[in-house]
Amino acid sequence: MKKKSIAILPGDGVGPEVIKQAIKVLDAISDFADIEFDYQYGDIGGKALDRHNTPLPKETLQLCTSCDAVLLGAIGDPKWDSGPADKRPERGLLGLRKELGLFANLRPARVFSALENASTLKKEIISGVDILIVRELTGGLYFGTPAEDQGDKAYNTMVYTQKEVDRIADIAFAAAAMRRQKLTSVDKANVLLVSQLWRRRVKQISQTHPNITMNHMYVDNCAMQLVRNPGQFDVILTGNLFGDILSDEASMLTGSLGMLPSASLGESRALYEPVHGSAPDIAGQNKANPIAMIASVAMMFRYSFKMKNCATRIENAINRVLTEGLRTVDIADSNTTAVSTEQMGTAIAEKCL
Repeated sequence: MKKKSIAILPGDGVGPEVIKQAIKVLDAISDFADIEFDYQYGDIGGKALDRHNTPLPKETLQLCTSCDAVLLGAIGDPKWDSGPADKRPERGLLGLRKELGLFANLRPARVFSALENASTLKKEIISGVDILIVRELTGGLYFGTPAEDQGDKAYNTMVYTQKEVDRIADIAFAAAAMRRQKLTSVDKANVLLVSQLWRRRVKQISQTHPNITMNHMYVDNCAMQLVRNPGQFDVILTGNLFGDILSDEASMLTGSLGMLPSASLGESRALYEPVHGSAPDIAGQNKANPIAMIASVAMMFRYSFKMKNCATRIENAINRVLTEGLRTVDIADSNTTAVSTEQMGTAIAEKCL
């Protein structure tokens, strides 16, 4: 029997509720694939501030570095919104990414056929859309120095090194090879010097992947094309700022943020979490959509555990449940009846057996 240790970080808001459903699915897969999971729980974000006066306790970091993978529910608590920078829940997630060396964020945006009417775009535009955005996570404008707010003047610095571009490009080309072998690199090379470096390096690396069809696209055009013709994209490779914006835009193709999982990968560590936030307005009401969290578990099997059969089984279970008409409130319409977080999680877990 295989054994895998998983650090479970429920976090804030609806995090504990969706994590509970992920555990149901893991238990079902455990029976199917003859795997024994060791769940080890830790605090992060607002919950950690309440209990430890820090958003990322040393005990949590040690736990995450000792496990095979990390599952995170959600970060954010209104109680701490007005606190000092180092006492904000989000600092826990940023710190964890840094300490684990997580430089690649993978966000799939897949439109399930049963949910084509849930999107704000026409059915014929989003039918069959399946995009993977590969976003560089630790460089660019968010982390460049110098950066300062001087009151009447403020500035940030966008910086990328050749090494940073090369390693995220390697991840993206490898992902494209596992999919439809098409990659779009997004930049602003007509204006930004840092994007010119980005484009040179991606073009150079593409020469070692002759089976991958690669094209370059300016970020403003990409934002337009995601709405105009999203089906043209397979893998989108881009930097931290552009990836942050484009991945949120792509998420709405699916009809709800509650449908989108993510994986943050490093050289030897990985963290999996839903794209949605802590949703404090519905926390504790058994309304949250657990599908993004459960789909993040599928990504864990695909990228950390290299067990594609288990990942596919979970994804098929999600599709079957949606096809049968089950919906949480965020994706329900006049022709369907909304079910609870618990009911959706149980239904998907049963399909995994």
